[in-house]
Amino acid sequence: MTSKFTAIYVRRSVSDKEKGNNSLSIAAQRDECIRYVGEGANFKVYCDDGKSGKDVRHRPEFMQMMSDAKDGYIDRIIVKKYDRFSRNMREYLNITDELDKLGVSVVSLCEPFNTDTKEGRMMRNNLLNFAEFEREAIAARVKDSYDTKAQETGFYQGGVVYFGYQSSRQTINGKTGSVLVPYDSAVTVRAMYDVYANPEASLRDVILYINENNLPMEAPKGDGTVTRGFDAPNIAAVLKNPLYVRADKNVYEYLLKNNYRIIDDVDAFDGKHGLFWHNYRSKTDRYVKVGYHEGLVDADVWLAVQDKFSHHQIPVRKGKVLRSWLAGMIRCGYCGHAVKVDYTHNPKSGNSWIYFTCSGYNSVRGCDSSRIKLKVKDVEQSVYTAMKAHIEEFEVAKKNESKPSTEEDRLKAEILKIDSETAKLMEKLADADEVLFGYIQDRIKVLHSNKTEYEKSLMLMERKIKKVNTKPLIEPLNRWDELTVEEKNQLAMLMIDKIFLSNEKGVEIRFSF
Repeated sequence: MTSKFTAIYVRRSVSDKEKGNNSLSIAAQRDECIRYVGEGANFKVYCDDGKSGKDVRHRPEFMQMMSDAKDGYIDRIIVKKYDRFSRNMREYLNITDELDKLGVSVVSLCEPFNTDTKEGRMMRNNLLNFAEFEREAIAARVKDSYDTKAQETGFYQGGVVYFGYQSSRQTINGKTGSVLVPYDSAVTVRAMYDVYANPEASLRDVILYINENNLPMEAPKGDGTVTRGFDAPNIAAVLKNPLYVRADKNVYEYLLKNNYRIIDDVDAFDGKHGLFWHNYRSKTDRYVKVGYHEGLVDADVWLAVQDKFSHHQIPVRKGKVLRSWLAGMIRCGYCGHAVKVDYTHNPKSGNSWIYFTCSGYNSVRGCDSSRIKLKVKDVEQSVYTAMKAHIEEFEVAKKNESKPSTEEDRLKAEILKIDSETAKLMEKLADADEVLFGYIQDRIKVLHSNKTEYEKSLMLMERKIKKVNTKPLIEPLNRWDELTVEEKNQLAMLMIDKIFLSNEKGVEIRFSF
């Protein structure tokens, strides 16, 4: 029988740090919770420092705690306040409902009311509603502060530095802030506009031009590696952004016609400086501000590109069409990009067929292989056969309490090797001189560290075997031909992490359990 322990969960957000609230420091929360459970108690501390209470998915320690609770290791969770647990009311209720089903209670030190009663639950929920309101109010204040600063100054307000620029601290008009200055990749931005301004050019032509001329794609603070995944949508975003235009009077008139709210007078549009585009997703409150940064593209070129986009709008596809139940799982075995299932129909012959294409083919420095020469139906059959075999193997493994893979055997063999080498080294310690003694000690430390990692991996494997319920998978697999494409896709997504395709290796499947 598994020995259960008390979980102590502590969290401090960035806003808590900024407020300087020492009572909510990690150390203060941990000490209070430990005093409550007692120093000699069986407990484990889970700590998320600098993490928001909005979403648990971005809190790794919380997610680990929930995993341990599901595995049956935890009997209760101690927090200083319920809002440490979650500030999102809906999320909190979902989590506590799940914990209730697992028999795990949540105890707050600062709100010691009994949540087993209707009145206690009401008090708890009211507190969490207030915490959620406070979080949303803080977020609104931050946004208002950002908008106010953005409208008052031409400085760069922070975040990811825009492609083609780097950030530089400068003092302008007696105020100091960040200003965008052209970087090496500015030449690539100019080339994007020059190529696409041609009426006959496509976004694909822009990609080809960048690749053929090996134009720089590096980030200012990067390690010199080429930016991957810079595809047609990324390039379109650059081409539509007024950040890059040397904004003049004609740009001012264009923005007015397109219902932009313009912070500056027309005189600020001097044909030299670029624009900051704020609330760009909004159709009612988009506004622009003339920045202190130099624009990279002449106004007439930028306007020509915008006119081209306005006359070449791609119709939005309604609904999701699955041409293969493999959709969402397949990756290129050459470059790792997503693989699409494309469809071709010849109206003259009436023939149609589906095939695989690598999305990386249409990205900068992407894949050299435009098409993977594997038949979709053959790959589907291969994956289905592997899924059936995996479930059967897994069921046998569950009965034997061992994972259906050679990985477990490999880890066990490595641990045996380490134990054997450690034993031999220990025998040599008695007769070793000072130099050899130090070497043996260091070697034993390395071996011990490796063994710990191997044992951890084995433990995770065993956990997965115990907690994966394969019963809901077996029945639909046995009536596979009766399932819709969507049902097949959903089932495959439960079992498979990724599928890699290549002409040389064929189909490589990475299962999720």
